[in-house]
Amino acid sequence: MKSPLQVPDAPAAIGPYSQAQVVRLHGGNRMVFTSGQVGLDPQRGELVAGDVAAQTEQVLRNLSAVLRGAGLTLEDIVKTTVYLADMNDFQAMNEVYSRAFSGAPPARSTIAAAGLPRGARVEIDAIAMGHDL
Repeated sequence: MKSPLQVPDAPAAIGPYSQAQVVRLHGGNRMVFTSGQVGLDPQRGELVAGDVAAQTEQVLRNLSAVLRGAGLTLEDIVKTTVYLADMNDFQAMNEVYSRAFSGAPPARSTIAAAGLPRGARVEIDAIAMGHDL
């Protein structure tokens, strides 16, 4: 069974999609599949000022807020996909990303995208696992 997740602390969807879907598995486990997050400030609905590092920090705050709505944290992420508008931004994004996942980082794919929503430099989606309380 799946259920959509919408949280007020992350940007509202800018299209016909949910911020995440929570899938309940047998044995009390659940998986959370997030939609891609860009560096939108949830209150203003605009991209944060600054470079790809600043946007990556906001993306990770947004992902954290969505996961918190499902009772999870960034530590529960098992896989991310990073989309970059320009692969020349890889190092700056990676520096911020590595601070967020310093322990046992999740599996990751990084893809160059021809364009991202709202002119964003970076977008990240995630798959996380957790247990029902």
